[in-house]
Amino acid sequence: MKPSEKQYILSFVANLADALGRTLGKHCEIVVHDLASPERSIIAIANGEVTGRQLGDTLDSLGFQLLKNHPASDLLNYQTKTKEGCELRSSSVFLRDEKGAVFGALCINVDVSGLRKANEWLQEVLGPTESIDERFEHSVDEVLETLIQNAISSVGKKVVDMSRGDKVAVVAYLEAKGAFLIRYSVERVAELLGMTKYTVYNYLDEIKGKSEEAAPAKETPDAPVQATPS
Repeated sequence: MKPSEKQYILSFVANLADALGRTLGKHCEIVVHDLASPERSIIAIANGEVTGRQLGDTLDSLGFQLLKNHPASDLLNYQTKTKEGCELRSSSVFLRDEKGAVFGALCINVDVSGLRKANEWLQEVLGPTESIDERFEHSVDEVLETLIQNAISSVGKKVVDMSRGDKVAVVAYLEAKGAFLIRYSVERVAELLGMTKYTVYNYLDEIKGKSEEAAPAKETPDAPVQATPS
């Protein structure tokens, strides 16, 4: 490959670097190196503020290693850091002559430190939390149907297979969830469980009685001791 051909390719890649830099934005640095002049290798750079470099700067230490031991393939999507500690995601595409010798490189360095912080914030916000079943229903009918279906699911049986104890458990679930604060809830529960509303009321009385029995008895103050003359 003639020197003029190499210069043409380097010039083309330099124009490509400018276009990529304008398109990908300030957090993406695009650098073109001419390895014929390693001490002043940078012949084009877009968004150089990512690493603080500019036109005419040298190859970095990795570049000199690659110049001595020509890589067998491009280096793609590897992690690096700037002197300031900013995390970069980088790729280096090497320009080769017809014999495979490297004479230039197109390097891409994306500052992902901001994305890393954003990801950490997202993980914190979306991390494990206590789960509360809230459906955001639009009507009281939907609220009641949701509560009833949850109550039936909590027993783990179909209504036709439920025993009396199972149905009491369904009613107890609904009572604890406040379902019977809804005006026509007793009739709807009776309908779905295949019994009369009076049976539902009996179950509620039974549940209330058990609750009162389980409640600790209130202590009554001792009667005052009457003083007796000695």
